Amino acid sequence: MLPFENDKRVNPTGTSNAELPLAEPGMYQLDITLKRGHNLAARDRRGTSDPYVKFKIGGKEVFRSKTIHKNLNPVWEEKTSIMIEHLREQLYIKVFDYDFGLQDDFMGSAFLDLGSLEQNRATEVTLSLKDPHYADQDLGTILLSVLLTPKEQQREGTMLMRKSWKRSSKFQTQSIRLSDLHRKAQLWRGIVSVTLIEGRELKAMDPNGLSDPYVKFRLGHQKYKSKIMPKTLNPQWREQFDLHLYEERGGIVDITVWDKDAGKKDDFIGRCQVDLSTLSKEQTHKLELPLEEGEGFLVLLVTLTASAAVSIADLPVNALEDLKEQEEILRRYSLVRMFHNMKDVGFLQVKVIRAEGLMAADVTGKSDPFCVVELNNDRLLTHTVYKNLNPEWNKIFTFNIKDIHSVLEVTVYDEDRDRSADFLGKVSIPLLSIQNGEQKAYVLKNKQLTGPTKGVIYLEIDVIFNAVKASFRTLMPKEQKYIEEENRISKQLLLRNFMRMKRCVMVLVNAAYYINSCFDWDSPPRSLAAFVLFLFVTWNFELYMIPLTLLLLLVWNYFLIISGKDNRQRDTVVEDMLEDEEEEDDRDDKDSEKKGFMNKLYAIQEVCVSVQNILDEVASFGERIKNTFNWTVPFLSWLAIVALCVFTVILYFTPLRYIVLVWGINKFTKKLRSPYAIDNNEVLDFLSRVPSDVQLVQYQELKHDPTHSPNLFKMMLPKLHMVFQMWTTP
Repeated sequence: MLPFENDKRVNPTGTSNAELPLAEPGMYQLDITLKRGHNLAARDRRGTSDPYVKFKIGGKEVFRSKTIHKNLNPVWEEKTSIMIEHLREQLYIKVFDYDFGLQDDFMGSAFLDLGSLEQNRATEVTLSLKDPHYADQDLGTILLSVLLTPKEQQREGTMLMRKSWKRSSKFQTQSIRLSDLHRKAQLWRGIVSVTLIEGRELKAMDPNGLSDPYVKFRLGHQKYKSKIMPKTLNPQWREQFDLHLYEERGGIVDITVWDKDAGKKDDFIGRCQVDLSTLSKEQTHKLELPLEEGEGFLVLLVTLTASAAVSIADLPVNALEDLKEQEEILRRYSLVRMFHNMKDVGFLQVKVIRAEGLMAADVTGKSDPFCVVELNNDRLLTHTVYKNLNPEWNKIFTFNIKDIHSVLEVTVYDEDRDRSADFLGKVSIPLLSIQNGEQKAYVLKNKQLTGPTKGVIYLEIDVIFNAVKASFRTLMPKEQKYIEEENRISKQLLLRNFMRMKRCVMVLVNAAYYINSCFDWDSPPRSLAAFVLFLFVTWNFELYMIPLTLLLLLVWNYFLIISGKDNRQRDTVVEDMLEDEEEEDDRDDKDSEKKGFMNKLYAIQEVCVSVQNILDEVASFGERIKNTFNWTVPFLSWLAIVALCVFTVILYFTPLRYIVLVWGINKFTKKLRSPYAIDNNEVLDFLSRVPSDVQLVQYQELKHDPTHSPNLFKMMLPKLHMVFQMWTTP
């Protein structure tokens, strides 16, 4: 599942005027007012729809309207301006029915021929919506007001001026002051920080007079789902997350509350909305929202913060090559400023230079590749290079790093005009493994990141971060991705996770057998030594010996590694299972259109997915502990050494009763001191940054083999079959 739903190349901004080309002689400005719809198609069970409209030009989404709920004759009255290079391009209008948590339903489309418009004159246009598969079906009409105006060439700096929110002095002093010559287009205007506090007097949906509520949030394409609170009508969530705001005028956060029911469809409790345009910036708002179509209230904290965290520039523009800008960035993340803005951990610059030898995704033997660069929830796109297997993008992407343990994902897609984009290859690069200033050729991998696909991509990456901020951030909750691939049943994945868990459990079982053998005196010398050791440790035991033992284990493995006696081995079992899973996914993809939707209706799928995920969590937990002591990520192992040293000293000089007393006072008074504090476990947050064995295989770099070529016939077979059907269908 691509991160852009069903559209072939959709910028996650929703309304993306940020990448419009600069005005040149012969260019035009198209001012559109989306007025209303009439007699639109009903897509919901109640005979209504929740319509919204998308405008696309040249395969790129340039506008998305707000959603009008439960209305077949919606009134939008929304305006947008679009820069047009050629009048031969058509404006593609698509209407969808918004379904929260599900795939939005198609309600019809229409084309507007820009060459037929009279220039410098506002014109009202009524377009009939059609479905290409059912041309005779009447899907209603859309009324637009359009004004086409020729544009003269304007100064570059004037065209790049955009309205931005006034930021507080705190953020102004810590932002990177890039000059106007850099021509960087900010792709999202701000951050919406949401804290879900609690629910009050929710509607009882279960026979026991209670509910198991959870909450879904949606802002554009961004989604967040809260944890489930069992058997309560007054749930306490205390969850915090961030969404990105792409529209200057704000946006609408859609919120729905659901009751979790195992084995059947979840019950709808109620809905509400937050209009961000009505909230002031740089201020925290406490909102008590009544639920529509239900009962009860939700209590939220919402903060809007302006930001300039991500940007795109052409290759000649390089902040790190400008000495003044480089000094500013280095100063920003120096140890002197370790306690300034703890969430701003570092700076990442990615140069996407070119790709070579990509897979031919079109029947013409070519591809139309574009590149998506992702860091957590930040997504930036390059332009499309048409009909080329060796594209050159020459783009620079910059990100602010909030977690040094994040993974940079670079994915290459083939743009298709009438279908979703085709996957060409992907690489995942942990930030801590990056060598600054080195241009490297990364072999593209498949979707599962388990094996190579055709082609390489050339990247040059620079990472600058503050180690103290990164250390503190390691002990805080990990950022959750809002758009992730939907889980599905896979017997191979279930087997893989079971084997991983079995291996972790067998380590404990073998240790128990070993200890039991000492009790049974199977080997008298070994049992005698264990008995003497037990008496000595029990008689002299102090709490500081626990972190000291772990510290010695870390140091021992470190000296083994630097001495060339590395006992870490590649897990060929996991690699083999991942390859088998990839083959199974290829078989499943062929039948997904026939059976995918029906399979979701079976309750057994939800149960199996839950078991599958639990096995993955347990196996990953054991592997992360092992990899911490194996120096898989040296930064984390050094951090563990520092923490264990501190704990050893504290436990050595401080009596246990005082430590327990301080801990108890802190736990009992935490909610009194900070009512909206979010609970977390520092140890679990630390381990979440340590990669599991599966992630190590996915992050492993492949050696470039020019002779390698995947089975192109197998990959092209579905498209050849489609062409054959088109020719044979009367």
